[in-house]
Amino acid sequence: MRTALVTGGGRGIGAAVARALCHEGYAVAVNCNKSYDEALRLSAELNSCGFVTKVFRCDVTSPDEVKRMFEDIERELSPVSVLVNNAGAAQQKLFCDITDKDFQDILSVNLTGAFNCIREALPYMIREKKGSIINIASMWGQVGASCEVHYSAAKAGLIGLTKALAKEVAPSGIRVNCVSPGAIFTDMLPQDKETIDRLKEEIPLGYIGSPEDVANLVAFLASEKASYITGQVIGVNGGMVI
Repeated sequence: MRTALVTGGGRGIGAAVARALCHEGYAVAVNCNKSYDEALRLSAELNSCGFVTKVFRCDVTSPDEVKRMFEDIERELSPVSVLVNNAGAAQQKLFCDITDKDFQDILSVNLTGAFNCIREALPYMIREKKGSIINIASMWGQVGASCEVHYSAAKAGLIGLTKALAKEVAPSGIRVNCVSPGAIFTDMLPQDKETIDRLKEEIPLGYIGSPEDVANLVAFLASEKASYITGQVIGVNGGMVI
């Protein structure tokens, strides 16, 4: 059975992606760090439906923990053939209020974490001459967000990583793509009605997306239906960024 790893898979977009990849026939390694209880509940739910999932707790910012996680996944499931780098963190602050720690923390989770996981996944994919890496960025990595300079910089870095790596590993049969969500109903979205109504006015389609909207695209990019697609940044934003 093919194995997919979803980082930050305990809730929100990650949980929706885990569900979608299970339905595509993958054994799914659900990575989490702080959302351990949510990840266990998700895994139990999916396993009760006949799918194969396991939870792997790991801080993706730690190279040593990531290395151990990949070893555990290979031993308990099989080597990772689809990697979804979804783990992320956001923070709203004026630029002059961002501390050194704030800046490093946001880059570490959103960008360095993806680097750490890709570094562990690639050797197997290169040997097998196949594999799919899907990075979850953000529309703010494309156009920038006021009061989220460090988050925008990290996601822009992830987009650049996607494009460069896609060129490098294409001769090995490995595809690397980026999904760039817009306003999606997750914990990262402000919950007050005024903000939500204002967001809806800015979105051409007139509504806020669901985690499943993102997961459907990830499942497509992981499949053979997307065999000629690599190095792309695909928005899921209702037309907010075109």
